[in-house]
Amino acid sequence: MEPNEMDDRVAIRELIDSYAHSADRRLSENQAALFTEDAVLDVYHGDPEKTKPVQSLRGRPELEKGFRESLSRYDVTMHFNGQSILRIEGDRATGETYCLAHHFWSEDGCRMILVMGIRYEDLFVRRGKQWLFSERKLIIDWTDKRSSDP
Repeated sequence: MEPNEMDDRVAIRELIDSYAHSADRRLSENQAALFTEDAVLDVYHGDPEKTKPVQSLRGRPELEKGFRESLSRYDVTMHFNGQSILRIEGDRATGETYCLAHHFWSEDGCRMILVMGIRYEDLFVRRGKQWLFSERKLIIDWTDKRSSDP
């Protein structure tokens, strides 16, 4: 049975949500497995057209290590994915997804929160029946850091 566009949209959205879920549950191996073997993830503070990446990860082993290390500084995180715009062309797709990422940790005996307004610009590829990230730009548009009452 040939996949149809609605099935592809659901599968890609599940991929996007699995990335956030794996991050929040600290499942870095699962998170890296959502990418092709040679995938690229670049992190930007601001517009990628005007800035250079502050972090670049290449390939699953580097992705797994990077996910584990970057999230280890927080006690808990919670990502809320918002709207996604997807363009599907055969076995390739592009998309942009909005996300609010909440990060909690303790600093000098005070609980802190960092909320990030993030956009992801993605290139997806279908491998067999599975959609994977091939390229992902994590763009931090804004941040809000403050103390947080438990």
